[in-house]
Formats: sequence, C-alpha cells, structure tokens
Amino acid sequence: MNYGSNSSAKPEARSFRAKTSAGELTIHYYDWMQQGPKDDKKPLHTLMCVHGLTRNGHDFDFLAGELSSQMRVVCPDMPGRGNSDWLARGKDYDFPLYLEVVKQLHAHLNVPIIDYLGTSMGGIIGMHWCAERYPPIRRLVLNDVGPVLKKAALKRIATYTGNDPIFDSVADLEKYLRQVMGGWGRLTDEQWRHLATYSFRKRGDKFGLNYDPKLGDKMKIAKYLPLWMLWDVTMWEQYDAIRRPTLLIRGAHSDLLLKGTAQEMLTRGPKPQLFEVPDAGHAPALMNSLQIDAVRDFLTAA
Repeated sequence: MNYGSNSSAKPEARSFRAKTSAGELTIHYYDWMQQGPKDDKKPLHTLMCVHGLTRNGHDFDFLAGELSSQMRVVCPDMPGRGNSDWLARGKDYDFPLYLEVVKQLHAHLNVPIIDYLGTSMGGIIGMHWCAERYPPIRRLVLNDVGPVLKKAALKRIATYTGNDPIFDSVADLEKYLRQVMGGWGRLTDEQWRHLATYSFRKRGDKFGLNYDPKLGDKMKIAKYLPLWMLWDVTMWEQYDAIRRPTLLIRGAHSDLLLKGTAQEMLTRGPKPQLFEVPDAGHAPALMNSLQIDAVRDFLTAA
C-alpha cells in the first residue's frame, strides 16, 4: 500500500486494554513512529487522529504517512469500529465512553502532551476533551465539525448508519462508499480502493461493513421522524471553553458544519484558523497534499 510520498513510512498495529463504563475493551491503534531526524532536546511530537462515526483509524493513512516524517501519529479504531471490540449494548456507544478511551490511550502512550485531530465524531470528542480545565492537548484540529450539528445532516447520516448491508465483493462495497461518502471530495481510484480495503469484514463468502451495526441504535429516531420533529444539536458551552490553538477545516459544501456556524466559531472560544476545502462536503478526506500541508503547517508553526 502506498501511503504517499513518504513511501518508507508504515504503521505498527498495536492494541491496549481500556477499562470503560461498558466493560474492559481491546482497542486497536496504528502507530506511525517518527521517521525523520529527531531533536533530543525536544519532547517527541505526538498527534492523535480520531475518525468519524462509522469509520476507522486507517482513514488517516495518507495523512499519517506524510506527517510521520516530522512527528509520531497515532490513529485508533474506536470501540465498535475496525479491529477494536464491539460493545454488548448499542446504547453504550456514546461520547462519555469515547472520552474514556482516548484518555486511556493517551495514558498508554506515556507522553505528557499531544496534538489532537478529529474528523466529525472524533472532533466532538476533541472539543469535549479540550473543554476540560487542563487538557493534555497542545493544538486541536477540527475536521468539518463544530458546536452545532444540523438536523438535516444528522438525518442523512442516520439513513445509512447501522443498516448493515451485504456485498458480493469489495468492489461492490467500494461503490457503496463512493455514494455515502461523496462529501469526502475528489479522491483518486487508489484512495477509494484504500478506504474499501479497510472498510469490510468477512461475512461468510460475502462482505459487510467493518463496524458494529448497533452504532445506529441511537440514531433510529432521526431515521424515521420527519425533519420538522428533529432538532439541531448544540455544544457552544464546550466550544467556548476551549483555550488551545485550533484549526477548523470545513468542506465548502458541508451540510453538518454550515458556513454561518463556521463564521461564528471564528469569533468565539479558541477563535480558530479556518481552512476551507472547495471541492468537499462532509467531511474532507485529508488525503491530498493541500489538505495535509494545511494540517502540517498548523501543527509545526512556532
């Protein structure tokens, strides 16, 4: 697999045991150790990348492969996704549990300070963590998510989350991903194949999606109710409490993070830098050089 121009970079697949409110879980993560020269006078620069609702840590392979020339990058599979354990009950898939997991992963890594990048769900986790009084986060990157989640986007996501479709081939699964993840932007055929390769689980002689269908349990109400009966989710209290340098990435056509919300974010809380991706919706894939360089420049700024 080609992870970008830094072709020598490859992750180590690792795991640890997390003690959570839903029981003890094995959490898998992909550890991209720094490839380039290290400064012994400076602490190891570590970036944690956390994926979206139905995704997994391999979503960041292109980003991590490039950034690993300058820093360590750690990308977990959150509970119920990828190779990490599934929960017994769908109702336990919630942000307090996710926050437990990322905090315990940070402790497991044994580094005092990290940078944090979160796409969609991962960004919500990061906002809640960074809103605490003394978060161990130096810089925060929010990828197409903010303190207002629009109900129309939540209903769209609910229509496919937890459906558990079955495919005859990985190629058929890739076609499905191209439909439901069209907002990721202009990906190459290689990048779509990469996503498909890490998005399936074997189901006999067929293929299913590599996440627990119970992830959709809490979203069933949004799936079946008309839009006028739903509501936006707001988290301004958490966002306004953030006191860390922040980069906000937004897909120009995003239906989850609307332009008006992004503009208000620039005047409140951490008053982030804004990087808008013109050919993406929800959420930019962070796979091409312009998007990767925007993240790199922010994280390595003096």
